[in-house]
Amino acid sequence: MKQQIMFDLDDTLIYCNKYFFFVVDQFVDSMTTWFRGYELVTDGAVRDMQTERDIVLIGNTGFKSEHFPQSFIDTYKHFGDLTGRKRSAVEEDFLWKLGMSVYEHDTEPYPHMEQTLDALADAGHELHLYTGGELLIQQRKIERMNLARYFESRIYIRQLKNNDALEQILSGGTFDRGRTWMIGNSIRTDVVPALTAGIHAIHMRTSEEWHYNVVQINVQPKGAFLTLDKLCDVPDAIQQFIRK
Repeated sequence: MKQQIMFDLDDTLIYCNKYFFFVVDQFVDSMTTWFRGYELVTDGAVRDMQTERDIVLIGNTGFKSEHFPQSFIDTYKHFGDLTGRKRSAVEEDFLWKLGMSVYEHDTEPYPHMEQTLDALADAGHELHLYTGGELLIQQRKIERMNLARYFESRIYIRQLKNNDALEQILSGGTFDRGRTWMIGNSIRTDVVPALTAGIHAIHMRTSEEWHYNVVQINVQPKGAFLTLDKLCDVPDAIQQFIRK
């Protein structure tokens, strides 16, 4: 039976978090170097504050490229105010450029990305791509991976990726919710909205997850709710469910 399968992009089909974690490590190293001798400015304290600011910024207006470097600046100002250390325009400029550098990394597919999409397309399923972020940044990733060959015009990019955004996509299209799947790594933006909308969900577990994506699931699934570790397991998992 033909299924309508919606994939998340970042950290489902392509790597994303590892580049952010790498840049955060550089940020923390800079902060603990500049604030050496101040007991309150520890590795853990800097990480916690940056994460807190990043989540607040995203929660206010969704995914914007400037949120990440702004979380660096906000954290820097916080510890400057806390310790009385004088702020530096040079240091702030460095932190802004460091934060923006995360968007310059190469686009790298997850293992078995093409194999998985090929298998699902060859089986006759209809593939959709649903990603959160800024239009130009996400389009650039999609173009680099030549993903339009699988998804054609069925690509949805939203700055705010939440229950309402998914519901608008489903209501505005020709989706049969009993045959529709959402596949993604984020419990917050992929799994919970899918279960809320009454469609099937597959949570792709990652080795290290961004705190923003981790929330409690308080929705009773109406269909399938699976957790997988490898993309290549997706076609068989869906096929087994269809056969039941």
